[in-house]
Amino acid sequence: MTTHAAYPPELSPPVKLTPGQLQASLAATMATRDAGPVWLFAYGSLIWRPECPAVEVQRARVHGYHRGLYLWSQLHRGTPECPGLVLGLDRGGSCAGFAYRLPDEGLDEHLEALWQREMPDAAYRPTWLHCRVDGGQRIRALGFVLQRELPCYAGTLPDSVLSQVFADAHGQFGSTRDYVQQTVNALRAHAMPDRKLESALARCGC
Repeated sequence: MTTHAAYPPELSPPVKLTPGQLQASLAATMATRDAGPVWLFAYGSLIWRPECPAVEVQRARVHGYHRGLYLWSQLHRGTPECPGLVLGLDRGGSCAGFAYRLPDEGLDEHLEALWQREMPDAAYRPTWLHCRVDGGQRIRALGFVLQRELPCYAGTLPDSVLSQVFADAHGQFGSTRDYVQQTVNALRAHAMPDRKLESALARCGC
């Protein structure tokens, strides 16, 4: 896994997807969906700041991916001069979150808003994840997975870098520290605490 020992990292400015590229990404993803309702897997800010309405919400777990603070953010939670970090799904382990069943009515508009939020620069790869919801039912839910080959993939960072990010990084939607704190609070409120994320915040976010 990539590691960055210095802060700020040397990153190229993010290249925003054009409206046409966003539409192409959305169309390609939806072309591989299962028949039936569309589910969305929420593992980070979508838990406490959902983009789409849901007609059903289920606690869910994805196997084969885990949640980590592995993605540099030069806009939402940081700047090019002082990049922040946001969460993503990376290979290995498992991740607890929520599965949202999206309404059929207005689905296209809801998905377009979701793509504009999650895919402005294609840092994620939209993926249909295998989820198990409470009660044991298995579903496939849309999730946004990290692309390790991209420069914005931060990987595991030393505490010295995390401390600087938590202290200094602030972007369009607020600071990295607040983003992590809100996610930690939301997960704990739903009795699914992320001990690793809580530990990183306790060590480096003071």
